[in-house]
Amino acid sequence: MTPNSFFRWIAWLLVLAIAVFTLSPIEFRPITAAPVSLERFVAFAAIGTALCLGYPKHRLHILVLLVGIVGFLEVAQNLVPGRHGRLPDGVVKASGALLGVAFAMLAARHNRF
Repeated sequence: MTPNSFFRWIAWLLVLAIAVFTLSPIEFRPITAAPVSLERFVAFAAIGTALCLGYPKHRLHILVLLVGIVGFLEVAQNLVPGRHGRLPDGVVKASGALLGVAFAMLAARHNRF
């Protein structure tokens, strides 16, 4: 398995996991000791990093895709009883995605992924 295909698998599994936890009832959401905003930020930073390391020639497209996924998930949450999508949550997630893309660019520059 090449590094690109490894990061692609990881990225899409993370996207799937985030979508499932975002669109399921709140009682199924994993609980950690970290603040919820930090969890959101780190989750999308990890997705952004993995996608960019998996698809190194498509970083701008990935960023646009991730912002679209964030928007879709925030709107879709309003269809799930007991959940609500909010703009501040979306901004935190999109910021995490942006940092993840930037981190992948930095890592690729230094390590030649």
